[in-house]
Amino acid sequence: QVQLVESGGGLVQAGDSLRLSCAASGRAFSSYNIAWFRQVPGKEREFVAAITDSGSITVFADAVKGRFSLSRASAKNLVSLQMNSLKLEDTAVYFCAANSLRALGHLPPAYLSWGLGTPVPVSS
Repeated sequence: QVQLVESGGGLVQAGDSLRLSCAASGRAFSSYNIAWFRQVPGKEREFVAAITDSGSITVFADAVKGRFSLSRASAKNLVSLQMNSLKLEDTAVYFCAANSLRALGHLPPAYLSWGLGTPVPVSS
């Protein structure tokens, strides 16, 4: 199973950009789809974006489409989430997750490996 560690979170202002990274250790990282979710206290974990094991397909939640992008560097066991034009409602703890299914999933149960999260507070 793959172990995941998120980094790059921090306080930003609305309109700023931030780049989150998901570093993986363990075997066969290139065989895992990677997704990002976010969660605020009292709410369910929400799908943000996902990228296939090959990096050829990405999907995004409507709330971030056009502002966020994904990339992966398999040689570095790294997936990055570039977040532009951040809004107050993007405030959350961001988690990366991995699965080895044939299709990208939008729900947390589809992912077996999770990082501990990195906070992204967006201020006005």
